[in-house]
Amino acid sequence: MTDESRLLSRTAEIAMAYRDSLATRPVGRPVDLAALRAALGGPLPDHPTDPLAVIEDLAAAVEPGLVASAGPRYFGFVFGGGLPAALGADWLVSAWDQNAVVYVASPAAAVAEEVAAGWLVDLLGLPVGTSVGFVTGATMANFTAIAAARHAVLGRIGWDVERHGLQGAPLVTVITHTGTHITAYASLGMLGLGREGDRVRTIASDDQGRMRPDALRAELATIDGPTIVCAQVGNVNTGAFDPLTELIPIARDHGAWIHIDGAFGIWAAAVPSLRHLTRGLAEADSWSTDAHKWLNVPYDSGLVFVREAAAHHQAMTLGAPYYIETEGAERDPYNWVPESSRRARGFAVLAALRSLGRSGLVDLVERDCAHARRMAERLAVGPHVRIVNDVVLNQVLVRFDGVRQDPDGTAGDARTRSVIGAVQRDGTCWLGGTTWAGRAAMRISVSGWQTTGDDIERSADAILACVDEVDRRAS
Repeated sequence: MTDESRLLSRTAEIAMAYRDSLATRPVGRPVDLAALRAALGGPLPDHPTDPLAVIEDLAAAVEPGLVASAGPRYFGFVFGGGLPAALGADWLVSAWDQNAVVYVASPAAAVAEEVAAGWLVDLLGLPVGTSVGFVTGATMANFTAIAAARHAVLGRIGWDVERHGLQGAPLVTVITHTGTHITAYASLGMLGLGREGDRVRTIASDDQGRMRPDALRAELATIDGPTIVCAQVGNVNTGAFDPLTELIPIARDHGAWIHIDGAFGIWAAAVPSLRHLTRGLAEADSWSTDAHKWLNVPYDSGLVFVREAAAHHQAMTLGAPYYIETEGAERDPYNWVPESSRRARGFAVLAALRSLGRSGLVDLVERDCAHARRMAERLAVGPHVRIVNDVVLNQVLVRFDGVRQDPDGTAGDARTRSVIGAVQRDGTCWLGGTTWAGRAAMRISVSGWQTTGDDIERSADAILACVDEVDRRAS
């Protein structure tokens, strides 16, 4: 066995031991930041270090600072857990070390993307011919889609934004709403369209964070010129879906480009029992999602879809004399993303889809949604506990109201934050907090492939025990 083989074998042992511990280890725990920095840091060595020692030392140093987000009781953010086939494929991606830039650099990487893209378009019911880009995550997926939108709406009035930029360009108006995710605004900022002001209009949403059709119609009536509407399926707090069947015709009548941020909610389109929530989805112009959320592909993996493939290509392609591009029969992956040199993300997506199959993906999504409903049922019986949202998907918002009179809600805010802190210290599960309608709330996201009914019961028991602990200390 070569030194490299011994190194990789030992690395695999460490990785497998960690994965085997996920079901029983604390999900999160207090971290000694100074100790973590000391263990990982120190002066840069003057001379080479044995690679096996580097890996052994690295694994030991980071152990106290690892969060078991790949495990079955991590509910803090919409994080997936890395399906076994996707994890195995991702390990091979590192070993193969392919640069998924152009076809000639890795025909295998290009074809893996091509095949996975076709499966995804079919699964989600998107229009035939929709182009697909494999990006780092939903932020870059939104960025890419809105870049295509910017190209298209300005191109319709004769302005080539890639050639001439935004200086002197006709003004583009973007409509968002109060439930829009921050990554949409980050993308707008990076694209020179701004995050706020007269050209980024934030309109009203309802009590579940859904864009209001009447507000969209009224806002569009005040706008003259190229327009992009950013809608959403799967609100990051409530899981709610914008009413696309009402919104899209309104936007179409104005000639607007409709982009849909579907970071995790878009997967409902692949599930017969949930598909009604996404009705109208295929009528939009672009869509974004995270494969490392509900598809449970290892980080980093996002997906962007664009109906008008030419706009997508023209907004992203770079071109250089030394890039050996194809004549169109093969896929050059860099033409659909903001990067040139890039990781071959398509392999892990392909492996996840093949591993699950259509029925496996349906089962994963339906199972997590059922777990979310059960969590809401269990917590709702607790003292002064209120489920804030309609649990239509995998998100649960919980408010721990003040035990005594609390006219301004501040006591409930303090109690809610105290319960969240107690749960995070306990380590049985991990979840986070948010602010909803101006008040503190606990946010529970169920999106992992490993989560079982027992994990939900254990976690609910732990949360309710933390409520009792917080109330005892306050009395």
